[in-house]
Amino acid sequence: MRTIRTRLVACLLMPLAGMLGAVAPWPAMAAADSHVLVLGCVSDDPKADYEQLKPLLDYVVPRMAGVGVREGRILMARDIQQMDSYLRRGRVDWVTGSVATGLQLQVRSGAQPFLLTERNGAGTDRTLFFVRRESALASVQDLRGHSIVFKNTMSPGAYFVPAMQLLQEGMVLQRLLSPMDHPDAATVGFVLAGSDLNLATWVRRGLVDVGAIGARDWDNPQRMPPSFRNGLRVIGETVDYPLALEASRGDLDARVQERLHDVLLEANTDPDAREAMLQFSGTTGFQPIDAASRAKLDRLRAGVARVRAEVE
Repeated sequence: MRTIRTRLVACLLMPLAGMLGAVAPWPAMAAADSHVLVLGCVSDDPKADYEQLKPLLDYVVPRMAGVGVREGRILMARDIQQMDSYLRRGRVDWVTGSVATGLQLQVRSGAQPFLLTERNGAGTDRTLFFVRRESALASVQDLRGHSIVFKNTMSPGAYFVPAMQLLQEGMVLQRLLSPMDHPDAATVGFVLAGSDLNLATWVRRGLVDVGAIGARDWDNPQRMPPSFRNGLRVIGETVDYPLALEASRGDLDARVQERLHDVLLEANTDPDAREAMLQFSGTTGFQPIDAASRAKLDRLRAGVARVRAEVE
């Protein structure tokens, strides 16, 4: 059996030994250990993510004893590139995160998506394009010569999916220097807001013509305050896309991968797993990847690759 390590969230943004206790600093995790399962995720807040992920890891590990797993650990990566390195070197076994993260790791390092993840009762989302209520823009087709704000280059619903849609509409995306910059007449200029609140604010104040946000965030008053939303209107939306997925290292022992798959599916109906799942980013279920969802993942993976190639 290949070395199995459970590095739950792959993000060495700071020394984690003292802060997280059960998460050893990187040098201590370098030795091969076939009894450790490592779950990783890309994170910009290691402490918060550890607290969310550790309960589910504690639920999973005892149920993996039949395939030799006796311990679970957490490893976090600060970005896709670092997680790619961890997977290629066999330092992470199980990766959790957004669908865009999982699909990029599939392309870069051979990670294998094995389950879709439901968050707060929803397994899919769609992106909404919105403008100020008084804007003259009526549809996505009107965006040439105008500016759009995305959240950041890691966001599926507020970057990859809307960018894919614009490229499919035959538009050219141009990175702007700031919200006050203006695109060429034949292109769509874009800026990154860094947060949903900034994104909504820039559109509401007229700094940017259009915003793109996931429908679930649009309906979340913490991300889209009602006072803002009342002054905005939707001019278009994308097709549905999966929210999140679980992926395993491409060369993970098949018995370990199969058992992990089964344990997570069984957690859907196990009362003992309920609280741990909810702490796991509001997870309410894991779903198999069937033919229909695999087709959606294939289209999304191709779209993400196109955005990376033509926009970045």
